[in-house]
Formats: sequence, structure tokens, C-alpha cells
Amino acid sequence: MFDQINGLPVHALVIHAAVVFVPLLALAAVVYALVPRWRAKVGWAAILLAIAAPATAWVAKQSGAELHDRLVANGMTGPPLAKIEEHAGFGTMTFYYSLALAVVTLAMVILTLRSSTLRLPRVADILLAVVLVALAAVSSYYVFMTGDTGAQAVWGTS
Repeated sequence: MFDQINGLPVHALVIHAAVVFVPLLALAAVVYALVPRWRAKVGWAAILLAIAAPATAWVAKQSGAELHDRLVANGMTGPPLAKIEEHAGFGTMTFYYSLALAVVTLAMVILTLRSSTLRLPRVADILLAVVLVALAAVSSYYVFMTGDTGAQAVWGTS
């Protein structure tokens, strides 16, 4: 399922969705956390991105595993394979951190989009905001490192 489409590796086709959706989720989560007056406008985008980002990161991870297996079966070994495995490690972390960011984003949206009479306590709001900003930063780092190591594995000169 995640191996090829019309002879092209699925991984090459789906990675771009994760590269777009994970940073967009990070941005939406940070805006949602830090700008309460925009929450009503950003909430639905944050919810949709909280679904799309980890889903596309997972598909990229699974299709990357299929591509790795195909390359190994075709005889790839040594330093090129080590670069791909480093890239895969970053991809795995991207999935896990984007999933954590999605869960906390969904929790914050659900807990703060309630009626104005049932507000989240300020301490909880601040704590969730801090966690969201931290997860957004870590997710952004890992999506960058995943992309960089993948590009180096394919296009690098060393």
C-alpha cells in the first residue's frame, strides 16, 4: 500500500504533505495558545491540522519504511544506507512529536472553545500554552531535520 504508485515511490509523493502540515500545525497551535482573541478564528484550522499533520507524518514514515526495505532488497549498504537510517530516525520523531502536538492542540481547543461562563482556569491555560509552544518548537525542529537528512541522503555530496 505504501510502496509505489505508477512506479514512483509513495514516499516521494507524500513527504511534501507532512512538510507543509506539521509546520502549519505548529504555527496554528502557537497562535491559538498565545493570541486568545483569535481562538474562535483559528480553532477550526487547528483542529483540521491536528488531524492532517500526524496523519501525513505517519504515511510519510510508513512509505519511507517501504522505500528503505526496497533499497535494502536491491542491495543498498554502507554509508548511503546509514544516511537513510538517520533520516528515518528523524522521521519517526517527527511523527511522535507531531502526534503529541496534535493531541495537546485538540485538548486546548476543546477546553477553551466552551462558553464564556465555563472558562479554563488561567493557570491551566498558561500551562497548556507553554506545552503547546514547546511541542511546536520540537516538532518544527524534527520536521526540519527529517527534511534536511532526507535531502542530504538523496542529493548530498558526502
